[in-house]
Amino acid sequence: MSVMDKLKQMLKGHETQAGQGVDKAGDYVDDKTQSKYARQVDTAQDKLKQQLGDPDQPPQGPPQT
Repeated sequence: MSVMDKLKQMLKGHETQAGQGVDKAGDYVDDKTQSKYARQVDTAQDKLKQQLGDPDQPPQGPPQT
């Protein structure tokens, strides 16, 4: 069982709180880096929330070209 699967099991039923934690962590990184990597942090936040199953995160389709 992968680490991500274990995290999903532990967070089951608490997806919204996990999403809020991801947002808070991203804001912390943005603050410490003076938003130098804001775009990369936002992308990482979106992907992590999607993996954790945050109900407030819309599903992403394939990239648009």
